Amino acid sequence: MFKSMAKKFLELVLFFLILSFVSFCLLKLVPGDPVRSILRVDDVAVSNQQITDMRSQLGLDQPLPVQYGKWLVQLLQFDFGQSYLTHRPVFTEFMEKLPYTLLLTGGSLFIMLLIALPLGTMAALYRNRWIDSASRVFALIGSSIPSFWLGLLFIEWFAVKLRILPSMGEGTAFHLVLPSLTLGLAMAAVYVRMIRASLIESSGQDFIKAAQARGISPIRIFFRHMLRHSLVPLITVFSESIGSLLGGTVVIEVLFAYPGLGKWIVDAIAARDYPIIQGYTVFMAVFIVCINILVELSYRWVNPEIALKEKRLS
Repeated sequence: MFKSMAKKFLELVLFFLILSFVSFCLLKLVPGDPVRSILRVDDVAVSNQQITDMRSQLGLDQPLPVQYGKWLVQLLQFDFGQSYLTHRPVFTEFMEKLPYTLLLTGGSLFIMLLIALPLGTMAALYRNRWIDSASRVFALIGSSIPSFWLGLLFIEWFAVKLRILPSMGEGTAFHLVLPSLTLGLAMAAVYVRMIRASLIESSGQDFIKAAQARGISPIRIFFRHMLRHSLVPLITVFSESIGSLLGGTVVIEVLFAYPGLGKWIVDAIAARDYPIIQGYTVFMAVFIVCINILVELSYRWVNPEIALKEKRLS
C-alpha cells in the first residue's frame, strides 16, 4: 500500500512537470499579446515605450526557460501569481469560483445517477423488453445531441416560453437546474448503455450462477454480487471521462453565464491573462490525478481481490 502510494506520488510529480512545461510553452505560441490587452491599445493610444516597459515589468521579455523557471520557483512557494487584469491573487480567484463549479458538477452527477442507474438496471434485468428498447433509444438520442444545443433548447422552452426557470446567472438553486440538466442528460445517455452492458456481463459470471444454485435470493444476488462486480469497469470509465466532464462544464458555464471555473478560464484566455491560465492548468492537473488515485483506491473497496493480488505480488 505504501509503495503504491509512493509510486503514485512520483508519477504525480513527473506528470505535473511535463504538463506544466508543455502548457507553458504552448501558451506562448497562442496568438495575441497580453500587454496589449492590459493596456487596451484598441481603446486608448499608448506608445511603444509603454508597451516595452510593461513587457519588461511582467518579465515577458525574458527567454522562455527563464520565465518557466521563475514561475516554477514561485509555484513551489505556493504563489500562483496575480491576474494581469484584476491584480488579485490567482489562488483567491480560483477558490471563489470553485464552489460554483462543484455545485454544477454535483448537480449534473446527481441527475446522471438518477436517470442512468435505474434505467440501465431495468434495461439489463428486462433485456429485449420495451424498457430495454426505450433505454437504447434514449442513449442513442442523448449521445447524438450536442450539449450546447440541448442547453439552448432548454433555455428556449423553460426560460423564454414557459418562464419557469432562469436562463442564466446564479443566486438561487433554480439557476442550477437548467445547466445541471443539460450536463446530466448528456452523461446519462452514455452511462445507461455502460450500466446495462456491465450488468449483463456480470449476470453470466460463474459466481452468479453458483449463488443462484445455492438458493440466494435474486435481490441479494443483485445488490451483493452483480452490482458490486459491475462497479469496477464503471468506475474506470468514470475516471477517464472526468476530462470530458470538465470540458462540458466549461461550455455549459459560458452558455448559461454561470460564474464558475469554466467561464473564468474562458475570460482569461480571451484576455491573454497568463497567470490565471497557468494556475488553472496546474489546479486541474492536480485535481484529475487526485481523482484517479481515489478511483484506484476505490477498486480495493469494490473488489478486495485486487488488493490481495497486489499483496501476493509484493
